[in-house]
Amino acid sequence: MGRVDIVTDVMPAVFFGHGSPMNALERNRYSDAWRAFGQSVPRPRAIVMVSAHWYVNATAVTAMARPRTIHDFYGFPDELFAVDYPAPGAPDVAEEVADVVNPVWVGIDHDSWGLDHGTWSVLVHAFPDADIPVVQIAINAMKPLEYHVDLGARLAPLRERGVLLAGSGNVVHNLGRMDWHQPDAGFDWAQRFNQAARSVMLEAPDAVARLADDPDFDSAVPTPDHFIPLLYLAGVAAASGERAEVLVDGYTYGSLSMASYTVGGGTMPAGVRSETGNAAPVPDPSVVPPEDTNI
Repeated sequence: MGRVDIVTDVMPAVFFGHGSPMNALERNRYSDAWRAFGQSVPRPRAIVMVSAHWYVNATAVTAMARPRTIHDFYGFPDELFAVDYPAPGAPDVAEEVADVVNPVWVGIDHDSWGLDHGTWSVLVHAFPDADIPVVQIAINAMKPLEYHVDLGARLAPLRERGVLLAGSGNVVHNLGRMDWHQPDAGFDWAQRFNQAARSVMLEAPDAVARLADDPDFDSAVPTPDHFIPLLYLAGVAAASGERAEVLVDGYTYGSLSMASYTVGGGTMPAGVRSETGNAAPVPDPSVVPPEDTNI
């Protein structure tokens, strides 16, 4: 399809550190930051989300008119499974995604996926009315980190068409090393890597893939699924010549970073920037081991 020309504000872009899906139900400084971000940006024509939880062996985009709310986690209370985020889909935007990244191939998903908790657990705060069309892009697990940075850069022109580009994951995400005695703290290695990522995002986002060489990378990123959504924002920043800004930062259970970043706008109350405050909990590890919760 041809380019869709829409006169509008250039939309910002964002990476959300989503943590536990229980953040969907709670008010804390992270969910407050997500809500304030949504209130501060121009109303998007649509949202294109890269979620850590659609991690498959191909690049794809959802194109159904009514994407289902997927409850892709285990061990949480019934109240969380009852959450519905009935945002419409946007088949036309899915086609734009496939067009703008050409010649990179993107499969069109008409019926298999929907909106997983990496998407709706943050959007219920950022855009609680669920009236903005949302499409998801699948993370291609077969591709190197540089591929995802490049794909983020290719998606950047959609910002000029009123599309909010977003990623949802965690910069540091090691479920096997979580410590329930540290609900709002980070291990030394987690803090070092989180700070290294912060320096790159604020100073040289085009170099983000080099974080794979950081000595703490294997501890912070034992699997790449939650890290890769950050690369899309880095690609957007590199393509536009902009640097990212910190939306909110912090740690939970020692081995999770709750850092979120924006490019091109998005604000929150000053008090939300505090370095203390707890993110939502995860299930009791004696009942469901963290690595089995799919957070």
